[in-house]
Amino acid sequence: MRGRVQGVGFRMWVQREAARRGIRGWVRNKPDGSVEAVFSGSNDDVIDMMMACYLGPPGAKVIEVVSDPCKDVPGDGFEVIETA
Repeated sequence: MRGRVQGVGFRMWVQREAARRGIRGWVRNKPDGSVEAVFSGSNDDVIDMMMACYLGPPGAKVIEVVSDPCKDVPGDGFEVIETA
């Protein structure tokens, strides 16, 4: 995700929203100021989560959400991990 997504509680918001939807995966900041996440769940839940990311928490201004297929298999739950 790109835009104003660091310094606004975006990762914690993603973690809460993903857990609420039963999505597994992770989220982290990237050095370029963007946020990267892996979402694993039903297709409908993942699409819903990606759409929710455009809204984000108060203070965020998301201008782009990019979807790339990923072969990562996340563990149980959803976590915030260290910056890439």
